[in-house]
Amino acid sequence: MTGVTGTVGGEVVRRLPAGVRLRVMARDPAKVTDVPRGAEIVAGDYGDPRSLARALAGVHTAFLVTARPGAGDDAAFTVAARQAGVRRVVKLSAAAVLDPGADDVVTRWQRAGEEQLRGCGLQWTLLRPRAFMSNALAWAASVRAEGTVRALYPASPNACVDPRDVAEVAVRVLTEEGHDGRAYTLTGPQALTAAGQCEQLGRLLGVSLRLVELSPAQARAAWAERYPQPVAEALLHSAERQRAGAKAQVDDTVRAVTGRLPRTFAQWAEDHLAAFAPAAGQQPEVSDAGRLAHPGRPVRPGSTGSTGSTGSMGRPGRSGTA
Repeated sequence: MTGVTGTVGGEVVRRLPAGVRLRVMARDPAKVTDVPRGAEIVAGDYGDPRSLARALAGVHTAFLVTARPGAGDDAAFTVAARQAGVRRVVKLSAAAVLDPGADDVVTRWQRAGEEQLRGCGLQWTLLRPRAFMSNALAWAASVRAEGTVRALYPASPNACVDPRDVAEVAVRVLTEEGHDGRAYTLTGPQALTAAGQCEQLGRLLGVSLRLVELSPAQARAAWAERYPQPVAEALLHSAERQRAGAKAQVDDTVRAVTGRLPRTFAQWAEDHLAAFAPAAGQQPEVSDAGRLAHPGRPVRPGSTGSTGSTGSMGRPGRSGTA
């Protein structure tokens, strides 16, 4: 297992059936704290072939998560896996690879990683999730403090998926036969806008949340504070594709693989409500619409009068541009 400190990898580890012999690879093993008893934790870095060889020795099936566009991590891992005698690799990719209009740096990197895996001579399976519902956690601080959600294009739909559903599919693929050579697109049960998410979250919290629409320039500036410029541009390009409807299609794969319907955003939000709730005895300080605490245009949650939404600002390399 790689990526166990990330959004999906940790959920996969927690769902593996008892008796599975598990080895976890991490750059910093000290950060791996929530794994089953008996799991082996080893140090490994995609840029260190010797560490990859040690981590993959004796491994039958590997779960591959990479998060550095352009770093060559997918190629390094698949080469090492083939040399170590690994039989099968399951890769976490992104749904955006299927969109011919997606030509940003993150999507190109994911496509290249898929091509590397398909051509390496190993058995493979690709998991292509749409954006994660957990990207909404980017709103948690402003919801707690101000009762405010800020989003770019908040009326554009995204069939986002609960990471736990992605993890459950991954566990099936890792532990069952019959998934080799398959590519699974994973979505939630409906396409939902950031305005819709804001409304549902507010209903669960018992408050009326305010939605503020960011301009493209404001979103770009916010992303540029967190990511390299090419990645910030990729996220903006992803938002434009979502605005055009490229992320609204719902896929039935979660149900087909797991035997149950995928979770709704309301179910995800209810299970993570504590992240958005103000501390005991505190109430969010909602700014007046005429003097916003952050630039942007106030929009009534649920409104279709705004121009679209990417939801929250997702993490690139996982699901941020999916």
